[in-house]
Amino acid sequence: MTTSPVRIEAGRAGSYDAANTTWGGLDGEVARLEAQAALSFDEELRILRDLGLTRAGPLLELGAGSGAVTRRLRAAEPALPVVAADIDTVLLAHAAGAGAPLLAGDAARLPLRTGCVGGVLLRYVLQHVADPVPVLAEALRVLRPGGVLAVVEVDSMLWGLADPMYGELGSVHQAMAAAQRDAGGDRQIGRKLTRLLRRAGFADVVLRPFATTNDDRPTDAFAPHLGPERLVPLVASGALSMAQLALAADRWRRFRADPDAWVMLLGFIVTGTAPGGPDVSPERKQ
Repeated sequence: MTTSPVRIEAGRAGSYDAANTTWGGLDGEVARLEAQAALSFDEELRILRDLGLTRAGPLLELGAGSGAVTRRLRAAEPALPVVAADIDTVLLAHAAGAGAPLLAGDAARLPLRTGCVGGVLLRYVLQHVADPVPVLAEALRVLRPGGVLAVVEVDSMLWGLADPMYGELGSVHQAMAAAQRDAGGDRQIGRKLTRLLRRAGFADVVLRPFATTNDDRPTDAFAPHLGPERLVPLVASGALSMAQLALAADRWRRFRADPDAWVMLLGFIVTGTAPGGPDVSPERKQ
């Protein structure tokens, strides 16, 4: 398996543009990715272990970005070889020192031989891809028989709950979803994952939700998802007005200041196995 970086032209990953995702440019996005991983990785890891992703290496992390999850995987599973891959070589450079070889490449055209990995992780990648079918086909190709693919995603209509809810932010949420859709993304990918994996040829497809609340984490830890920083680039692009940004910032301040405010973020992990391996269904026997 190739483990040294393969140089390609630095590319944009579908609707994801690291330098223009949040306020602060690339440095701001690296910080956001770190905070996002810190918020929910423990819950994700518990499910990934249950469903067998960590039991056979090497693990290929597609869309590893800055290595926020790569570092946590290596710390939690030091015996599991991990390769961090991303199309964006500038962002991927931040994963240096994560304890994993770096691989630059397009997830739909991987510079890897067939059947060379035991697991593939796609975390918050497919929502940014205009057509997930080639990405899933490549994941299936590089997996050995019986290898596990895990997809971690969200669905904007099932994102979770907040109390209090601010109905006046509906137009802001719609603008954010529309901007991602116009750029080729899909913030409602979560509901489609099981069928996508089955159609791609994966067996033993399992869906498991995970939730994170401010009963267990500080409210400020939810800023990567609820804070206004991600909206700033939408103002620059014309997708959002300054008035809408000011409204979102005000409501976030109110939410943070409310001692009774409660939030639950809901995510989905869908796994499937490459055909031809031992029968481990249902839910990948321990």
